[in-house]
Amino acid sequence: MNAKRLTLGVTLFGLLFFGLAGAAGAQGINYIARPPYAQVSPKTVIPNGLPYCGTTSGLTLICYPPSFIRTAYNFPADLDGTGQTILIVDAYGSPTIESDLILFDEVFGIAPPPSFTIFCPEGCPPYNPNDKLHGVSGWSIETSLDVEYAHAMAPGANIVLVVAASSTGDSVNVAEAKAIAKYPGSIMSQSFGAGEFGIHGNNVQVAQAHKNFVAAEVAGITVLASAGDDGAANAFMVGMNLEIGNVANASFPSSDPLVLAAGGTEGNPYQALGTGSFSCAANTICSTGLVTVSGPCDSASLSDCTPVGYGGEQVWNEPDFAPGSTTGGAPSLLFGVPSYQEGLGLASRTTPDVSYNAAINGGVLVVNTAVLGEPTFFIVGGTSAASPQWAAIIALANQSAGHPLGFVNPAIYKLAQSAAYANDFHDITAGNNVMAGTSVGFNAAAGWDDASGWGTPNVTNLVPDLVACATTTTCP
Repeated sequence: MNAKRLTLGVTLFGLLFFGLAGAAGAQGINYIARPPYAQVSPKTVIPNGLPYCGTTSGLTLICYPPSFIRTAYNFPADLDGTGQTILIVDAYGSPTIESDLILFDEVFGIAPPPSFTIFCPEGCPPYNPNDKLHGVSGWSIETSLDVEYAHAMAPGANIVLVVAASSTGDSVNVAEAKAIAKYPGSIMSQSFGAGEFGIHGNNVQVAQAHKNFVAAEVAGITVLASAGDDGAANAFMVGMNLEIGNVANASFPSSDPLVLAAGGTEGNPYQALGTGSFSCAANTICSTGLVTVSGPCDSASLSDCTPVGYGGEQVWNEPDFAPGSTTGGAPSLLFGVPSYQEGLGLASRTTPDVSYNAAINGGVLVVNTAVLGEPTFFIVGGTSAASPQWAAIIALANQSAGHPLGFVNPAIYKLAQSAAYANDFHDITAGNNVMAGTSVGFNAAAGWDDASGWGTPNVTNLVPDLVACATTTTCP
């Protein structure tokens, strides 16, 4: 199908909203997924305009399709996740996800997954975009992002969309418990969270989630979650007011010690909005931030160009799009230091463990029909993108190992403290996660840090070493 069949942009969406967020009160946790996104303008013809996409607000943003991300992070050509199952947990889902995934694959030349299953343990809920309390429309974008990019990075894996009947903690816990029982040996991705500072009197829901993660560990399931989009303070919006926590705090469930927490990065150098045009001459290599490309490329004509390798990264923090524009990462208020984080000088479980591209200006291209009623491209950012793509990496590692690796956090930390670290990870040493309007956050530093964890993956190098660290007593 030709990409021109997609309807491209009318306005700029989502950039005034926070991304991962959750509110907690006496009734429990309500996870709200609002990944930051921008609709692509009608002047941009995908994929010929890559790596730059225009929006009808007049902005020209860097945008990446799957091939650019795969190239930057050096995904192997000989592994595709065959035989593995990735569970994508979202509330409400999207009524058009099946057709959107088909079109996404056709546009970007990706084979369809061996199977795509929608699993609604409590019945599939109706799609009501007017339900602002639960952020139903945002969950639709979230679903498109999670499903499409988990599949794009592990195209041979089976994808199961686990749909919770609502965004409440109780519903999510019920859906996950049933999915864990039904799909042992899988990989479970959660692109949602709630700031721990807001979890008062909700220990029952936290305890139930942890019970699920214990069951997942027993079942050989790797559990991942996004670290949050609201900085180290987990600031959040109430109406148009920015509410700021007075202490650094992690986002739950990424803070659970049995969960691999995925934080966010952006390109380095980062091309700030309104800083000029981009030009890359023929037969030259140029950086677009995360990805290096081979020219000719021109941001004015949006001419096509080819991804050739990794550029550079720093901590994801885009004040032009605040709030909801900065990676989470902070000490937990709920959990003590797990054994795998001992020796880092921490006082409690601290996130993230790893990171991945989460930029808005430098985001990924997602297909969604539900929001506007017709197939549309969106540029999507946020740590929502990190969890499903790291889930795909675990699927590749499981395939390589010939069996599920299950709880991988100890192996990740053992590997990152071995001689293989420099070959397997991009160590993020620039930037911080102090979101605009707040004063709490952490700087990136060499090795592990509160803003980026161990950094981002060099997947071809990482996979065999992760398998070795997870299955033997020594690391490379």
